[in-house]
Amino acid sequence: MACIQPSRNALWRIIAKETNLKSSDGAINPLLYACQGVRYKKLEVILTTSIEKLGKAGQTVKVAPGHFRNHLMPKLLAVPNIEKFAHLIREQRKIYQPEEEEEVKVVKETMEDKMKEYETAAKRLVKAQLAFRVGINTAKFRARESKDDPIEILSPVTKDDILKEVTRQFNVQIEPDNVHLPSPLTALGEFEVPLRFPKSIPLPEGKVKWTLKVKIRGK
Repeated sequence: MACIQPSRNALWRIIAKETNLKSSDGAINPLLYACQGVRYKKLEVILTTSIEKLGKAGQTVKVAPGHFRNHLMPKLLAVPNIEKFAHLIREQRKIYQPEEEEEVKVVKETMEDKMKEYETAAKRLVKAQLAFRVGINTAKFRARESKDDPIEILSPVTKDDILKEVTRQFNVQIEPDNVHLPSPLTALGEFEVPLRFPKSIPLPEGKVKWTLKVKIRGK
């Protein structure tokens, strides 16, 4: 069967030649972002091949990061939706006019895949320390009765703040239900925020529960 290009290696050669990509090139960041992350929002990708129940070659569609990372990207069935790749796909379709496009069946993400993603996220976070730099409440700081009193911050650190910073600092997106924070953090210091993951994920040796270390420092 014919597809957009004579072979999938052709697209790699065109990408390397036309864009002169390097490890520091910003054009490849979305690709790395998709590879390294664990639980992201859906990604926009351009299909290089028609895929059943997903779309036709050349179309821009949204897919789960795990599906892109594990199935579409290794076979070069899709590329990130950024201008350089979009331009290459358009130019390639002008050169190659396939009589018949290859149809690829969708491989659905299984529960086992999801559990592996949860486990990867949990193991990464349990070894990490989430850092915040915030302003302090100078009025209350000066009014402290003793040096042992906590130093209050201007804007409390909420669950939403933790979710955003976990994504930004560690390239991992966890769900609100994965973080147990009954009330915001309101002072400088180091904290251990409980995490909630499926019980089937084994805890590291010496750990009785999943936690995320959070350090709040003043600016």
